[in-house]
Amino acid sequence: MEILEYAFFRNALAGVVLISVATAIIGTYIATRRMVFISGGITHACFGGLGLGYFLGISPLLMATVFAVGGSLGADWLSRRRVREDTAVGVIWALGMALGVLFIFLTPGHAPELNTFLFGNVLTITHLDLWLFAILLAVLLAGWAAFRRQIIAVSFDADFARTRHLPVRTIETVMTVLVAVTIVLTIRMIGIMLLMSLMTLPQITAELAASRYSSVQWTAALLSVAGGIGGLFLAYVISVPASAAIVLLLVAFYIVGSVIKKISYKRQSVRRLKEEA
Repeated sequence: MEILEYAFFRNALAGVVLISVATAIIGTYIATRRMVFISGGITHACFGGLGLGYFLGISPLLMATVFAVGGSLGADWLSRRRVREDTAVGVIWALGMALGVLFIFLTPGHAPELNTFLFGNVLTITHLDLWLFAILLAVLLAGWAAFRRQIIAVSFDADFARTRHLPVRTIETVMTVLVAVTIVLTIRMIGIMLLMSLMTLPQITAELAASRYSSVQWTAALLSVAGGIGGLFLAYVISVPASAAIVLLLVAFYIVGSVIKKISYKRQSVRRLKEEA
């Protein structure tokens, strides 16, 4: 446990816990709304902001936020103009990546943090990052506490929510922006390449054991925190990148959960057959 003596590792642990709960809240909404592909488009649109930030010499994270929010709202705007949603996301995805490559090519010298944004490095989390994570989590928890029923209604059936006179478009827009901000703040921890794993794996694993929205959400949070902390220590023990260890551990959780559910289902089927016999 001597690794806990280092401030960077303690920052990483705190960051993993905060962002794991935040991504569980957002990820459950993404999974329920079938927005995984849209979130992937937002994630890759961030690359354009990173490239522009390096090119202009300003904060790449700030520009990534601008591109992520703009890309999410742009995809939403296109989908409302009778453009197929997957086509709109594909346009945003391709445009963001192309602009990122172009701006990085035009930037003199080497982009020192580019690999961190692409592949993630949880050990680079700073005190400022922790404050940003904490503020994001506080906003998400406050929004969930205040509008839980409306969010759940829109998540499962937006058309029905409209018949109940709920502000569906406002809720969708706000949640889309929060998805974009969460993605941007998580990039440095897990990287563009692996980010969607953190947004989806705990949720689909939680769905193996829970069916209610809230149950899935908080089960996913527990799995995400366990995977994050376990992945950090696993990475330290076997000397591998922490982001990859976290994702692999989350995959292992899903495989184990699937096997357990399959075995349980078979036992229940055998028991029912015996009772009927």
